[in-house]
Amino acid sequence: MKQKTHSGAKKRVKINKKGKVFLKKACRSHLLINKSKRQKKSNQKTGKPASPADVKNIKKLLPYN
Repeated sequence: MKQKTHSGAKKRVKINKKGKVFLKKACRSHLLINKSKRQKKSNQKTGKPASPADVKNIKKLLPYN
């Protein structure tokens, strides 16, 4: 039986080709009019690497990445 991908995890996490796990940064989805340009620009990049303790659990939620 095929394992299902966790739909919440696939929206919040990216795994690069080397297998590193990156989490999306906070404060980027809504209410952007009220936030300063500096706040928005600092969060533009892909995200921050996940801690090694979390990587094992994240990879279980995303079996086909």
